[in-house]
Amino acid sequence: MMRALNAPIASWSGKRVWIIGASSGIGASLAQTLLRAGARVAVSARREPELAVVIQGHANAAAVVLDVSRTEDWRPALEHVVKALGGLDLVVMSAARYDPMHSWDIDLDKVQQSFDLNVVSLYKGLAVVVPHMLSQRSGGIALIGSISGYTGLPKALVYGATKASLNNLAETLYFELAPKGLSVYLVNPGFVATPMTAANDFDMPGLMTPEQAAEQIKLGLEKGRFEIRFPKGFANGLRWISRLPYRWRFPLLHKATGL
Repeated sequence: MMRALNAPIASWSGKRVWIIGASSGIGASLAQTLLRAGARVAVSARREPELAVVIQGHANAAAVVLDVSRTEDWRPALEHVVKALGGLDLVVMSAARYDPMHSWDIDLDKVQQSFDLNVVSLYKGLAVVVPHMLSQRSGGIALIGSISGYTGLPKALVYGATKASLNNLAETLYFELAPKGLSVYLVNPGFVATPMTAANDFDMPGLMTPEQAAEQIKLGLEKGRFEIRFPKGFANGLRWISRLPYRWRFPLLHKATGL
């Protein structure tokens, strides 16, 4: 059997997890899933009322307000989380936005906002989180990407490009940090029924609930996988297509999407 790229998580009891972008969707469901499993969880987003709904006064949970776009907010938030949880074992970066867009209808303001949140804010967080974890020589970092980062897809002109960058980022993080004792995870979900996908006007193959997505992430973390992709059939199929020569890939995608 092949060795897991990250150390498997045998038990969540006492694990200290910080989930960023946890006011709704996958982040919120993952927080609740890990709390049920026995973890201590801090949730962050810009709006405290939504965070309060997520944790529902749970004794092992803390809400830490954070605007990920503000560089100066990251260090105080990290210090707050470490104090509230008594340390930090895993950070999950889930904050993102989705702006459906075609190449003939580019909205530059939304392009800027998408890259700022989906990509640049991660670097702002990593600049604080990585040194902290290196100082303790343990811990893990999970980036929530998307299978839309595998290949160009309709309406994913911006979102897909931001998520494609996370594939490369996660690989580089693993290459540099794994030898230093840290775990790195790349989570690539398919379609999940969240506020971001609610406006989609096309069929979404393999659509999952946030709760189902959270269970898949939990399972992947427990098994120590580097890439956690789901749903299995659709995600693996798109991954396979993304590796085909372009002369075969583009006709297949045109046929599959009807464009």
